[in-house]
Amino acid sequence: MRDEFLDPVAAADEEVAEVGLRPRLLAEFVGQAELREHLQVMLEAAQRRGQPVDHLLFAGPPGLGKTTLAGIVAAEAGVTLHVTSGPAFERQGDVAAVLTKLEPGDVLFIDEIHRLARPVEEVLYPAMEDFQLDIVLGKGPAARTLRLELPRFTLIGATTRTGLITGPLRDRFGHVARLEYYDPGELQDIVTRAADILGVRIVPDGAYEIARRARGTPRIANRLLRRVRDFAEVRAGGVIDLGVAKAGLALFGVDELGLDKVDRAILDALCRRFGGGPVGLSTLAISVAEPTETVEDVYEPFLIQRGMLIRTPRGRMATAAAWHHLGLTAPADPPPAAASLFDDDRA
Repeated sequence: MRDEFLDPVAAADEEVAEVGLRPRLLAEFVGQAELREHLQVMLEAAQRRGQPVDHLLFAGPPGLGKTTLAGIVAAEAGVTLHVTSGPAFERQGDVAAVLTKLEPGDVLFIDEIHRLARPVEEVLYPAMEDFQLDIVLGKGPAARTLRLELPRFTLIGATTRTGLITGPLRDRFGHVARLEYYDPGELQDIVTRAADILGVRIVPDGAYEIARRARGTPRIANRLLRRVRDFAEVRAGGVIDLGVAKAGLALFGVDELGLDKVDRAILDALCRRFGGGPVGLSTLAISVAEPTETVEDVYEPFLIQRGMLIRTPRGRMATAAAWHHLGLTAPADPPPAAASLFDDDRA
């Protein structure tokens, strides 16, 4: 396993793009109140016993703080965080190379853990349960197994696809937590904190306007803040108020509901080209020039949550809210979509 796949992360080594926006301690983390309480209890109990925290699995959509929480667990425990990802483990030997580098109490964070290969996953079972590693030496009748003792460590997994994690792996985590989308008030606190770190002058109304268009996701809120900051510095004297926030977001294609250019293109294709649907996923993806996986995993969930798109056995359909958002009149009885060469795919 190449060394670039395993990166011990210290407090000063965060990604340059984040500029220290990620909170370092649990007290600085905004939102996910129930999960924060769970982690606080688990961390304090582990410290009193002098043991590492139990293995944790964080599930939920991208950008909600799974990686940040892994860093907080390591920081609160005063140990080193090692970061890698599921696809980086190609062979069983890759797992052995990583696990044998860990020090007692260290935190190993595996992002997209659902993408682990099955042989690699099976190596983790005894490592997680018994802190032992079984290595097979040789091949055929002469093969023998060597068992190595591992230091007690904490494995934290993150996944956006909980259903793809096998039962045996999921059951070996001491706590499984699902992160929920943030409400605008929580995101406003995050935007205000990030603005202070970035040295951006922002008023509460401006922060709330950015927050309410951030799709319930801190990562998007911070990204929108950086773009509005650019707009404010170039065209508005550097101060983000309500008017500047609206103008900046409009310039970068984020509308009143937080929909971006691709979101609107999907709705426009559904309503204008296909009469509101139903239409197959591949047909819809081709019509907006995006991969089917991107449409299904990135854009559809938010449109469904906003009540603008529904999935049916026959395909995707636009709701009355989608027609209204586009300034169109919804048909009283939408006709079925025309047959297409691409409609023999998943609905």
